[in-house]
Amino acid sequence: MPGHAARLAVFDLDGTLTRGDTFVPYVLDFLVRRPRRWLRVVPAFATVVWFFLGRMSRDRLKERLSMICLGGASRDELASCTARFVSRVLRKGMRAGALAALEKHRSAGDRLVLLSASPDLYVPALASSLGFHECLCTELQWNGARLSGRFATANRRGEEKARLVGAMRAAAPGGIAAYANSGSDLPHLLLVDRPMLVNASARTRRRAAGLGIPCGEWR
Repeated sequence: MPGHAARLAVFDLDGTLTRGDTFVPYVLDFLVRRPRRWLRVVPAFATVVWFFLGRMSRDRLKERLSMICLGGASRDELASCTARFVSRVLRKGMRAGALAALEKHRSAGDRLVLLSASPDLYVPALASSLGFHECLCTELQWNGARLSGRFATANRRGEEKARLVGAMRAAAPGGIAAYANSGSDLPHLLLVDRPMLVNASARTRRRAAGLGIPCGEWR
């Protein structure tokens, strides 16, 4: 509207808008319909063990799982999986409180940004279905028509999210509101004008309270 200063509303995806993680369910949905790929579960499990032993970072774990479980898949295969997965998440996986907050910002004329560490295999499709104006998520590499699974960008988590939010400030003279749910999201919540930690663990809520970040719960 004339004279209305641009304001951004930045939403995290997993556990904030949705009821839980989306990456692992997406991978499982892809694998369960492709028995020839089931043997890949063994090296994937070994990768998870290395992570829990402290031998691998969270970012590297996610990249390795993407490469092992999804690597070599065609665009058509993944597009089919994405359409099915997004439909199911929209029907059964969204938090009503999150959708209400999203609609409130939309009605106020705010620019909606989905900022997620989850991959661009399905996050942009969810963003489009939910009416976001912009989507920033972890991008994966392709080898022609086949997915490599390696990261094409940094994993958009933690300090990388903070970097991206910091870069948004010049485009948001009306301020930034942001919603997220995990301890790794606290760095970018500290940078915005109206932060809100939602659906977080008790430990993360205590940390947020100590930093002056309000907490809430979306059902």
